[in-house]
Amino acid sequence: MLTIEFFKKRRSIKEYCDKKVSDEVLQRILEAGRWAPSAHNAQPWRFIVLKDSNIKLVLAKRMAIEWSKDLELNGVSQEKIKALTEFSIKIFSTAPIVIIACLTMENMQVYPDEKRRKFEYIMGIQSVAAAIENILLAASLEGLGACWFCAPLFCQSIVQETLGIPKHVEPQALITIGYPKSSPSQPPRKSLKEIVYVNKWGFGWDSVC
Repeated sequence: MLTIEFFKKRRSIKEYCDKKVSDEVLQRILEAGRWAPSAHNAQPWRFIVLKDSNIKLVLAKRMAIEWSKDLELNGVSQEKIKALTEFSIKIFSTAPIVIIACLTMENMQVYPDEKRRKFEYIMGIQSVAAAIENILLAASLEGLGACWFCAPLFCQSIVQETLGIPKHVEPQALITIGYPKSSPSQPPRKSLKEIVYVNKWGFGWDSVC
């Protein structure tokens, strides 16, 4: 039985050892993602598992080129852009396993009005996010480290083209997985009284509990 301490100990890990992640372990992690809850039980997630070093490197470099364009628009110096993109290439290309989490709306509800179409799309995104969280927790349970990156959102066409993903399937996230090189310190978290209200907004958790 998992305890609250398990959730507290999970970390976002970006650097990994060279140790291989076995197919058996990887399958258990993907199974956890498969059993996540989803709107209408539509299971709108699709996953591409990248194990080939060359494919990971090509994808990382192409994503970095797109990111550098955004950084330039933000006024970031060329020196800083070079450092940031080189680090991202290293993380994405050297991680033992990279999973691209995608969204497909093919089994979601179809509505005639824009309002409900928008909300249905959001429900699809939420469903994919639930599957990603299951994957992160399963990786931790297996003694692995993992990190959730939203980078594919900013260059979806590049990811689709590089990996042969159909146009109607949207890359939503990139997850790196491997055996961690180190264990980062516990990140800060807001207290319950800062984020929880009871019955109505403004009625703090600490005032009733």
